[in-house]
Amino acid sequence: MQTVVIALGGNAILRPGQQGLYGEQLESIDRTADQIADVIARGNRVVVTHGNGPQVGAIVIQNDAGRDQVPAMPLDVCGSMSQGMLGYMIQQRLSAALHSRGAERCVTTVVTQARVDAEDPAFRRPSKPIGPFYSEEEARAKMRETDETWVDDAGRGWRRVVPSPDPLQIVESDAIRSLIANDVVVICVGGGGVPVVRDDEGLRGVEAVIDKDFASERLAREIDADKLLILTDVPQVMLNYGEPDEEPLDEVRLEEAEAYERQGQFGAGSMGPKVGACLRFVRHGGQAVVTSLDNASTALDGKAGTHFSR
Repeated sequence: MQTVVIALGGNAILRPGQQGLYGEQLESIDRTADQIADVIARGNRVVVTHGNGPQVGAIVIQNDAGRDQVPAMPLDVCGSMSQGMLGYMIQQRLSAALHSRGAERCVTTVVTQARVDAEDPAFRRPSKPIGPFYSEEEARAKMRETDETWVDDAGRGWRRVVPSPDPLQIVESDAIRSLIANDVVVICVGGGGVPVVRDDEGLRGVEAVIDKDFASERLAREIDADKLLILTDVPQVMLNYGEPDEEPLDEVRLEEAEAYERQGQFGAGSMGPKVGACLRFVRHGGQAVVTSLDNASTALDGKAGTHFSR
């Protein structure tokens, strides 16, 4: 029996063109749950991680709109709220998908913290956009009132940007390890985990966003997972993506992938973090796969996706 960390991309919960309605998200999660249930029913221990970008963005908007009636919550609390909301929906639909296969398991959500270094250079260079677009006037007013950083986002409007530090530790990894040892399917590390730093009083949340793929890789290492399966909206990683000579990658050795990475083949805002997370996991002895949601089960058999290994 192998332990697989399945990292869900945004399309697993909210597909392009959708508004974010509860029913829309539940419909996407149903499709996702079917794929994960197939992997579990084949005898694998599974831990599910997921993104939360649109959902935490919506919570930030609700915070802002209602701040005259109720106190607004800081970003780390908004992240924890999105973990509970999405975890609840995933565990409901995944439990139903397992029941339909006669493969009942306990499915649970763990609100997860990811420890980061308070001196991480990312805190000096906020770069991760969150929340809605505002006018320049509104953005500059917010910067005068707070210590937030706002930037013009490609002419589409101004958005707040926050740091995206590297995860050093998944705080709840021991608890997650105990749960999977007892055949529990765990949903965790939502949105990369709630970023926290350690000081003299213990852990405290910080205003930041952690990359979901790097946090999933850190978790996979800490629980001694056999495979990291990153599900996105394309069936394989491509060289020369979008060009006439683009080429799909099937099996890639570590040294080859590192060379492609140095060449700038993988965009920082798209495939870059996914490939980077895979390479980290492979360097520590694991196996990693990137593929589309519909190929989750066949990818574990080596029949789909891009496989990274030594």
